[in-house]
Amino acid sequence: MNAPFPPPVYKAPRTGDAEVDERVASPQAHDLQWLADLLDSRWRIPGTSWRFGVDAIAGLVPGAGDLVAGLAGLYIISAAARAGVPRHVIVRMVGNIALDTVVGSVPILGSIFDIAFKSNQRNLRLYAKHARPKADPSSDPP
Repeated sequence: MNAPFPPPVYKAPRTGDAEVDERVASPQAHDLQWLADLLDSRWRIPGTSWRFGVDAIAGLVPGAGDLVAGLAGLYIISAAARAGVPRHVIVRMVGNIALDTVVGSVPILGSIFDIAFKSNQRNLRLYAKHARPKADPSSDPP
């Protein structure tokens, strides 16, 4: 039996640091890519190259829809924080979700904004670009 939403094939960008490359190519990163795709780009508008996801559909439900989609997007941010993404990048990621949630709450126009902005895809790119290797405890000064 096929899953209703099979995970996409995700090619993680290479950073040159083997540990970071391994982390962004991990099964968790595949799950994050699946979530970002589901929220931002699961389906294509026929006859166009425009893609949309659950975020744009949820935005049609006044108030609650964008809030729920924004909360789902916070999962990517929490994974980025655990992966050692710098604080200023985390703040930028939170800003992406906040902007998407606020502007997305405007009926109809907000859903169009959701289709164009894709905050979760942006945040996933920031995660992949800024993930740092975990500190080696043996290298800490006494």
